Amino acid sequence: MSAVVAYPVELERVLVGRGGARFRLRPIRPDDASSLVALHGRLSEQTIYQRFFTMMRRLPTNWARYLARVDYRRRLALVVERQGPDGPELVGVGRYEPTNDPGRVEVAFVIEDRWQRMGLGSALFNDLLAAAEARDIREFSADVLADNTRMLDLIRRFGHIVSSRLDSGVVSLVFRRRASAERDARGGRQ
Repeated sequence: MSAVVAYPVELERVLVGRGGARFRLRPIRPDDASSLVALHGRLSEQTIYQRFFTMMRRLPTNWARYLARVDYRRRLALVVERQGPDGPELVGVGRYEPTNDPGRVEVAFVIEDRWQRMGLGSALFNDLLAAAEARDIREFSADVLADNTRMLDLIRRFGHIVSSRLDSGVVSLVFRRRASAERDARGGRQ
């Protein structure tokens, strides 16, 4: 049984998107499960397909509960939230999960369609990689649909590709974080 790790408050920060909109980036909490279901319900079919490689109309509640419970070390998720009319709402989530290789984690993330192209994905991705490195994780993997050029470009911008394989329209990448990624992500593009 692994030790309980305290909520990593040091991973919280304010993001300012293009156009001046303010967001909060923070680690996920177990009480975010219903917010994950709500976020999924606001995603376009294309965004859902690019994230899950299938058209899942609704995120099952048991999946949301599992995804919202992380140990903040081997499994970590960061969320981006904004103040909505009815209180805080999630607009993005990025995560890493363990793989069969103990030195590597798989990363994935999604930003709600209406908040894309604001720099949130870059900030979320970079902060996720930095948090992994702070936990002694140096190698990452991602499976990306070959036509998801924005995600592939983001990985190439922030990662040094170790290997890349194309199979049935899915690009499987292994990469390490670029040394310049921190500077690039915080360089005013948020």
